[in-house]
Amino acid sequence: MSLRMYVINLLGLYLIIFEDNNGCCLDTVWELPRPSISHVQAVGDKQSLLVSWLVNHSGFVGGIYEIQIGRTEHCTVIYSTNVSLFPVDAEEYTWTWTSDLPLECVDHSVRIRHFSDNQSVPSLWSNWITNHGAQAKDKTRIFPFQGVLREGTSAMFCCVPPKGVHVTSIAFDNKKFPLISIGATVKAINVNNLTVPTKLIKAHLLSCTDATGKINSILNYVSCKFELILFSISSFFNFFFKIPPHKPRNLSCASSDLTSVTCTWDQGKEAHLPIRSKQTHTLHIENSDQTPINCERSSCTFRAVPQLEEYKIRVVVKDRLGEEAESYSFNISERVLPVVELDRVSPGVTDTTVSWMVQGNLTQAHLLCQVTTDPDSTTLLIARSVSGLRKVKLEHLLPNTLYSTRVRCSANGRLWGQWTQPVSFITYPLVTLDVWRIIKQLPDPNSRQVTLLWTPHIPGSATTVNIQGYIVEWSLEGQNWTEWKNSGQTQAHDVSIGPGQYDFTVKVKAVVHTDSTIPAHITIPQKDNGEPLPVEKRLSSGTSAGFNLSWDKQDTATCGYTVEWCIVGNVVPCTLRWIKVQEGNNTLFIPDGNSKAGFRYTFNIYGCTESGHRLLEIQTGYSQELKSVQSPSVVEPVQRTSSSVTLQWRYSEDDAAQPAFISGYLVTIQEVGSDRMPDHVANMVNMSVADPRRKSVTIAGLKQNQEYTLSVSALTKEGPGQPATITIRTTTNYSVHLAKTLTPVLLLLGCTILLWPQIKMLKSGLKDIFVYPAGMNVQTPELDSFLHETCERLQSQKVEECSSCDIEILNTPSLSCVLPLQADYCPQSVTVLLDRPALKQITCMTNTIYFNTLEEDFSEERVVFTETNELSETLLESCSVTYSYISKDTL
Repeated sequence: MSLRMYVINLLGLYLIIFEDNNGCCLDTVWELPRPSISHVQAVGDKQSLLVSWLVNHSGFVGGIYEIQIGRTEHCTVIYSTNVSLFPVDAEEYTWTWTSDLPLECVDHSVRIRHFSDNQSVPSLWSNWITNHGAQAKDKTRIFPFQGVLREGTSAMFCCVPPKGVHVTSIAFDNKKFPLISIGATVKAINVNNLTVPTKLIKAHLLSCTDATGKINSILNYVSCKFELILFSISSFFNFFFKIPPHKPRNLSCASSDLTSVTCTWDQGKEAHLPIRSKQTHTLHIENSDQTPINCERSSCTFRAVPQLEEYKIRVVVKDRLGEEAESYSFNISERVLPVVELDRVSPGVTDTTVSWMVQGNLTQAHLLCQVTTDPDSTTLLIARSVSGLRKVKLEHLLPNTLYSTRVRCSANGRLWGQWTQPVSFITYPLVTLDVWRIIKQLPDPNSRQVTLLWTPHIPGSATTVNIQGYIVEWSLEGQNWTEWKNSGQTQAHDVSIGPGQYDFTVKVKAVVHTDSTIPAHITIPQKDNGEPLPVEKRLSSGTSAGFNLSWDKQDTATCGYTVEWCIVGNVVPCTLRWIKVQEGNNTLFIPDGNSKAGFRYTFNIYGCTESGHRLLEIQTGYSQELKSVQSPSVVEPVQRTSSSVTLQWRYSEDDAAQPAFISGYLVTIQEVGSDRMPDHVANMVNMSVADPRRKSVTIAGLKQNQEYTLSVSALTKEGPGQPATITIRTTTNYSVHLAKTLTPVLLLLGCTILLWPQIKMLKSGLKDIFVYPAGMNVQTPELDSFLHETCERLQSQKVEECSSCDIEILNTPSLSCVLPLQADYCPQSVTVLLDRPALKQITCMTNTIYFNTLEEDFSEERVVFTETNELSETLLESCSVTYSYISKDTL
């Protein structure tokens, strides 16, 4: 006996030492094996789910099983219950659940976990086992499908559309009902108090309309005659064959405070007899001397027998037709369903304290209570085995968010009591600041100007939070300054600082709670002492969704990164925005909700260190590049020659106002006045300049003294922009004309110089050629006679068709008529001075005719016809006639 007392005292001391602040003690537990569900099957009218699992595969054949039913592909828990099992011989236990929604509508899943007889914590949940719903292929399916429904009941109807189709409305007898979303696409309605239609066909029309306007309909029947027939048959057999009442099923007993016990069972359908027989229900505690207890039709409550743990009861149903009974055994300490009453809920910023009372004297049981917040979390709490006020602090909640909480408890981790009614609460708001700065170098190399910027963040949206203002504090060279800013201001006045490192702190004062503000802090780094800026990187054009930024990781960035940019691009004035990136992450996606096409955005990426932020990279890009860039400015006058043109232009390719990146230039030249169409490709020459910084091009191979149209335009990713056009004319190449003119002159001059020593000999030779031979005297009458005679002879010749005719007519005021000389004859020259009072103009006609030589041996005659007109006397002095002779040797 003394040893037993010693052990009890030692155990009590152990519990006192390890008692926690909440009046709870720590229990050493061991993990139960995970249960296993053998199969899940839809039965009956497919609104009942049959669940089976193994109960003795791990040696635990009794205890409590908690069962959860999940709906849709996300396994959203819609039903939870506890099932008590006692040692059985069977290896498998079966449990049935009836759904208010047809099982064909969506997936229904089941999972279980086990509480042993002597453990206070549950096992791990089993895997979800799913009974899959129906799938629609080409048209919407409706459930229940041509079912028979009972009059006076409620029913849920669902529409299962094919993939990608949305149900817009559901009508029951052409009356639209509010839609209930089940999962992602399935829609349902709930119809209460079904009635039997008065029309001939006792059916209701159910129609589903999808977004395409297609309507699918089915009929479901409602009847009461079917039930009456079954009841009549049952009454007939009960009366004539004296069938006893239904045996009580699913008998179960529990206590909420260990002072009273309530037992329940399923009685089944009441017999409908022509002569009603009154039934009695009594409960007998067989292992006590208590008198039988009169009960209700399906339940019975009685006082607990003092000092009695194990109960053996029997429920008897009796009428004049017979008697049925069901026995049941239980331990009252294992059948406790604690009743919980919430006391108060005390919310904080990110937590709340929930306190409650458990009714009854449950000092003999270890209470395991479950506190839930909806939405978010579930907290398990192991409590001491004493009655009284219990409380728990739920943490990791969101500020300024609406929650609801409820509590339930279990004695020794076996049976769970009912949930309390949900109590709503709102966590307190929390105001945080995201602080940034702009550092500008002043003309003084040792002076800088700092502008502080901040953005308030108030998570949650349950209540509206009004900020009274901001308190800005900073320290400079050992002195502290404080400045007050109104709630509408989000930046501080410019502060001048030196090249050193400075600390700034921004505090917020909010109207809700003084404890719900967190001061923000930022450090201004030392001057970079002329450190060069990073090379600017060009981003590829953004997408319709936004910008994807990435940069090289820096080991020195121990507190993350900051990316800053202007929301309207590089347009002045700039509305600065920034985003903080956590340490270890070097990518950022910026949605282009505020970005505009054709605006250049520059992103400065800073690395955060203990001594401040340092600029790491500069990246620039467009959300969308545009084609309509400005036209270049052509430099005039244009340099030109007779065969080439050098075109120069000015352009600011690095201007941030450009709506696209400049990748080069396109130069076009076209000849003016060409026979081709102006836009003809073959009449136009295009030249591309790939370097955007090169702003001149020389075009060679042009025609002299020709007019050309030249244009130059900037090239972007989208194509050429606006062109700048100019028209020029190439110069004339006078050197070519001068060469053509001077060549014969120079040749003549050269010949003259070469032949000058032989001038005397040339004179004598020319004199022999162009002067009459010595002794030759040609008289004018003789010449006239010769000409007359020659004309007579020619007129007597027969006219024949000439094979070759070359007639030259020359009208000239000159008095000389020169006949061609034969190659083999050295002509004689004669000069005749005409001493006539009047001189006529001579027209010479030369006809080269080859006469036939068969009749006479005539030579080729070259005839000169002269027509004389009166001329002025001034020309008489310079008149001469030149004669030539015809050789017969050539005929």
